Amino acid sequence: MLAKNLDVAAKQIRLYTLKELRALGFGHFGGSLSIVEALAVIYGKHLAVDPEKPEDANRDYFVLSKGHGGPALYATLFLKGFFAEEELYTLNQNGTRLPSHPDRNLTPGVEMTTGSLGQGISVAGGIAFGNMLAGRENYTYAIVGDGEPNEGQCWEAFQFIGHHRLDRMIVLIDDNKKQLDGLTADIIDPLDLEWKMQAFGFHTSKVDGSSTQVIDEAIQTAKRTSGKPHAIVLDTVKGQGVTHIEEKADNHHLRPDDADWQAIDGAILALENDLEGVAQ
Repeated sequence: MLAKNLDVAAKQIRLYTLKELRALGFGHFGGSLSIVEALAVIYGKHLAVDPEKPEDANRDYFVLSKGHGGPALYATLFLKGFFAEEELYTLNQNGTRLPSHPDRNLTPGVEMTTGSLGQGISVAGGIAFGNMLAGRENYTYAIVGDGEPNEGQCWEAFQFIGHHRLDRMIVLIDDNKKQLDGLTADIIDPLDLEWKMQAFGFHTSKVDGSSTQVIDEAIQTAKRTSGKPHAIVLDTVKGQGVTHIEEKADNHHLRPDDADWQAIDGAILALENDLEGVAQ
């Protein structure tokens, strides 16, 4: 069960993200770990969703537009009760319901199939727009990668969301400074994402993406502010919470060597020890 204490929830998500990737033997470590705190806050406190009634018309929606962060989302969905722990360890295996990138036709709790960057945020905007037209008060949350706005489709979606003043839409941008091929600043410099989102008609803020407290405060502020959609730029580190992975240059997708596994196993053990006996 996902803990009510958000810091504990983040430790749980990080632990099971590492454990499922450990079972697979490779995968998207960096971008999964950098969104752990955001997922802990969204699913641990704000997202109105019930695994017993996943199609409830009044539920909130979450879209992981940066689909390569799927392992962290799967760990979160397991902790929220959408499926059993043993299913986590089928990640990306033949016959699994947990493919490398989320698939709404396979995975309980997944609202949108993502992986082709830019498509997730576009559909999330459509979900928010549809709920507005229907007079519903659902919130729609989306996490976008900082390399993902290399895709023009993202900016078309942001323009649509801003134009329609979808003030029950909260976009979180995972600004971990890296993408598949290197530093975002070297590939296509994103410049000031906070300013750019403001220019597209969003209420914007930039916060420490490793702090559940400040992410929670930013979401609460967004919910108190009406008339515009909301963008929260998360200042994160790729591989967040596991120092060895944070320090690796090529930490987007890892096929760990012996030294990597030693560090990963050490992080798993440390998290298990931290969580042992903790009131959740």
